[in-house]
Parts: sequence; C-alpha cells; structure tokens
Amino acid sequence: MKRKDLQQQLSQSPARPVVAVAYATDASIFHAAQEAVENGTASFVFTGPFQEMTDAMEEASFSVSEKHVRYIDCTDEKASCETAVKLVSSGEADIVMKGLAGTSVLLKEVLNKEYGLRTGSILSHIAAFERPDEELIFLTDSAMNIRPSLEDKVLITENAVRTMHAVGITNPVCAVLAAVEKVNPSMQATLDAAALTQMNRRNQITGCTIDGPLGLDNALSEAAAAMKKIDSPAAGAADLLLAPEIETGNVLYKAFTYLGGASVGGMITGASAPVVLTSRTDSAESRLFSLELACAASLKNQVSGGGL
Repeated sequence: MKRKDLQQQLSQSPARPVVAVAYATDASIFHAAQEAVENGTASFVFTGPFQEMTDAMEEASFSVSEKHVRYIDCTDEKASCETAVKLVSSGEADIVMKGLAGTSVLLKEVLNKEYGLRTGSILSHIAAFERPDEELIFLTDSAMNIRPSLEDKVLITENAVRTMHAVGITNPVCAVLAAVEKVNPSMQATLDAAALTQMNRRNQITGCTIDGPLGLDNALSEAAAAMKKIDSPAAGAADLLLAPEIETGNVLYKAFTYLGGASVGGMITGASAPVVLTSRTDSAESRLFSLELACAASLKNQVSGGGL
C-alpha cells in the first residue's frame, strides 16, 4: 500500500471523522487541519485558550467553512486535554489529537478511569513511513513502551495489526528485529522473536505473518537475506517492523526521517479511539499524514465497534 491509496480510500468514504485537538495553539496544527478539511478527511473541534488559538489561526491563515470546525475555550493545557478526551469518550468526536500539550498531560487524561479511553490492551505507538516509489512501511513501538516483555510484544503486535487492517493491509508481514538472525540465549530480543514467530505459526497471534529474529537489512532487502542464506517470508517483504525496545525503535524512527528523508505519520493504538500524538517539531505534512492514518483507523473502528 502507498500513501496515495490511503488518501483515495479516505476520499471515497462518505463519513468524515471528528478530531478533538487538545491545546490547539500552534500554527502547524491549523496548516494540517486546513488540508484535512479541504480534502474531506476530517472535521475538527479545537480546544485551548481562545486568544492563543486565534493567534495560531491567523499565523496559519486558517480559513475553512464553519460547518467543519468549532472551538472550545479552555483556561489551560490540562483543561484542554480533559475536554478533548471527554469529547471522544462521549461520542462527540472520534479522534484525539495532541496540539502543543505535553504528552504526559494528554496521556493522563486518555488513561483516566472515569472518562478516559482505556481498553484491555496496553497503549503502543505505530508509525508509517512514506518513501519515494515504495510501499508504506510501519514501525512499532518507538514511543511508548520502554522495555516490553514478551507478553507486551504480543499486545503491541496485535495493536499494530489491527491498525494495518484498518488502513487496508489485510495480512501484514511482520519482521521482528534483532541484531542477529540466529536465536542466541544471551540476547533476549532473539528469544522473544522466536517465540512470537512460533506463536504466529500456532495461531496464537493471527491476522498477520510473523518471522524473526531478523536484521533490518534482511527485512528490507531480499538480496541481503539471500546472501546470508536466510529463508524467511519477511525477507525483503516486511510491512511491519517490530522493535525490540524503545531505543532501537526511536533511533530507527529518526533515521528513516532525518537520514532516509521519509515522510512519517504516527498514532497511539490500544485505546478505544485513535490518539494522534505528534511531536512539537513535526511538520504540518507529518501531522496531516498522522491524521490520515487515524481517520482510516477511526472509520474501521466505527464499522467494527472495536478498539484500536
């Protein structure tokens, strides 16, 4: 799947998910929202101090039909995050998007026991990277779980697979990354990779094809795998890269973008609704890509009635 396929899928949908933006006080948020509204991707509820939102809108030259936007004046960051989450939990909105709010402040509201978006799963991050003339490649988890256990990795994989199904990838191929391709008792990442592979073969993890341990080169290049005589369904065919821990995932995320020049979109999965958790340094284009992913996931969620 390429990003244009995702965009076409959204353009053909009669539904338009509503995005509640927490602390919408940055111009890049309104740049992304302008395109999303014009493309028919989403409608918005912006929350935050009204004057600061107005300043950001003026900086972005934001101008869209009032039919697709509304504003809620909130005194501060916490109130803005609480309002945005409550809009989603009450059904008035479909997606939570982080504006200039702190990540910890927003996630505290997402996990609130009274009105948050908890499910039985853990929260994890999934990112999609667009490279010139290449299929999208997904990465998890580069932002949430520091040192996931095998049990955590099962849930992280299942979160990612649900999201990929939602965007139209029916049987994603997952490469479980490690430094080497052979199982080494001294390297926990290889043990976890082998266990996940076997669990997939025994239908304990379904909806995808899993193989590992694999080095990044083998996951991305069939020729590299052939040179190492690695016979794997994920060799050069991986749709999803599962990082062993957050350091690897985070470095790989930044390498794809800063060294590889890839465009990136990302979201938090495992909640009852998509959570767009972009960085303060993300461009308007990255925010738009993230919105596209979240909207596709939200539309699927509305049909299935399940969490993401």
